[in-house]
Amino acid sequence: MPTLQRKRMGSADIAAALRRDIAKGVLQLHDPLPAERRLAEAYGVSRGTIREALGRLERENLVETRRGSGTYVVHSESAPAGNLFESARPLELIDARFALEPHICRLAVLHGRRRDFERLEELLEVMERSVEAPDTFAEADADFHARLAEATGNSLLTWIIAQVNLVRSREEWTRMRHLTLERGIIERYNAQHRQIVNAILAREGEHAATLMKRHLETARLSLTRAMAT
Repeated sequence: MPTLQRKRMGSADIAAALRRDIAKGVLQLHDPLPAERRLAEAYGVSRGTIREALGRLERENLVETRRGSGTYVVHSESAPAGNLFESARPLELIDARFALEPHICRLAVLHGRRRDFERLEELLEVMERSVEAPDTFAEADADFHARLAEATGNSLLTWIIAQVNLVRSREEWTRMRHLTLERGIIERYNAQHRQIVNAILAREGEHAATLMKRHLETARLSLTRAMAT
């Protein structure tokens, strides 16, 4: 049974909460999710919002909705790809992101839709309000990078970033996050995120890609320093 929180949330927030439950094993392969009505009541939102959240997870190949039956977890940590991501060291994951996310920015310029950019703006605002709340920032940060991937319209890239976020939801990564996410670095990340979005909105794909590389360089340096302590 997933962790249900009685506060109003958007579809991305609900998807993030369910994604964490899948990553932690609270929801396992073949487990059914609660009915849409129950989830809507638990989160205080409409069933349409729940459907949108489940749709996000379905696009990430984490769940499957079966007509007349319900929604079931289809992600398995025992799958080869799951094991590969699971065993990746923090610096390996960052380096893999270097190979993907700058180009994700270029594709977002070409294929991003208005609702993608509106959601990115919402997430920027959440992160900018969360300089003293590392856990809240981290959730919004993961969703920010997931939304950028969705803006490409490329389901494979969306799935890969979803796998990265699953690993980042795990306890050992949470401990590392607590070592790195102090106010100064969050403020720097926020400035970098906003610069990336501004470049995408200005249709400057190469500039956005360069800014993403700088952002990942900052994250890599912060992680390297934390691992050395």
